[in-house]
Amino acid sequence: MDHASLVSPFVFQLSIFVLAVFVGYFVVWSVTPALHTPLMSVTNAISSVIVVGALLAVGVNMVGSGGALARGFGFVALVFACVNIFGGFLVTQRMLAMYQKKKK
Repeated sequence: MDHASLVSPFVFQLSIFVLAVFVGYFVVWSVTPALHTPLMSVTNAISSVIVVGALLAVGVNMVGSGGALARGFGFVALVFACVNIFGGFLVTQRMLAMYQKKKK
């Protein structure tokens, strides 16, 4: 018997997702405020990769087989990633503005 067929792909992917949620939660909440801006830069880089994957999921019908569910999840991922990127740049800009000298 093949050991790969013992666990369904859905359960395997769900367990990876849950593990990623826990790791992400503990990593983000343990960061000191001084490291927030570099963390936001890394988050923006990760979100840009998510945008590429979401665009692929949205355009899956144009390439081959794919359903409305994949396109819907791709669109939701695209919107969330774009909001995250835009918000990250706003937060980074605001934090960097705190360290600039005030103009008279």
